[in-house]
Amino acid sequence: MEQRISLVTLGVADLARAKDFYTALGWRGQEVEETVFYQAGGLALVLWDRGKLAADCGLPAGPPAGFDGIVLAHNVRSDAEVDALLEAAQRAGGTVTSPAAVNPVGFYSGAFTDPDGHAWEVAHNPGFTLAEDGSLVLPDFGG
Repeated sequence: MEQRISLVTLGVADLARAKDFYTALGWRGQEVEETVFYQAGGLALVLWDRGKLAADCGLPAGPPAGFDGIVLAHNVRSDAEVDALLEAAQRAGGTVTSPAAVNPVGFYSGAFTDPDGHAWEVAHNPGFTLAEDGSLVLPDFGG
């Protein structure tokens, strides 16, 4: 398997509500056959009905039950951008679950959930360079 992620698909309870939330954050997507596709750098974020997504993966459908062990991260270029994005997420109908602050690792971050409970971290980590196109360049961790 090549080291690559092509798509991240979020199971949602209400596609229109989810699309409105991401639109309010400035995302522009294409709705096709009851899914919404967003180009996100070198990968795509997809919104799809939670039950249909579970069935497609051969899993039982069920209600969300708290933290599912996955957090999407969005790195930005300044502390002020962290604050602004958390405020925008809240205005759009998300829930700020961790107010912005310097975290235990030493960089500025906060977190929110979208209306379906998907967790997002927003971070300004000067050690993770963002290229002109927004792509993340990992540092050499020396290992």
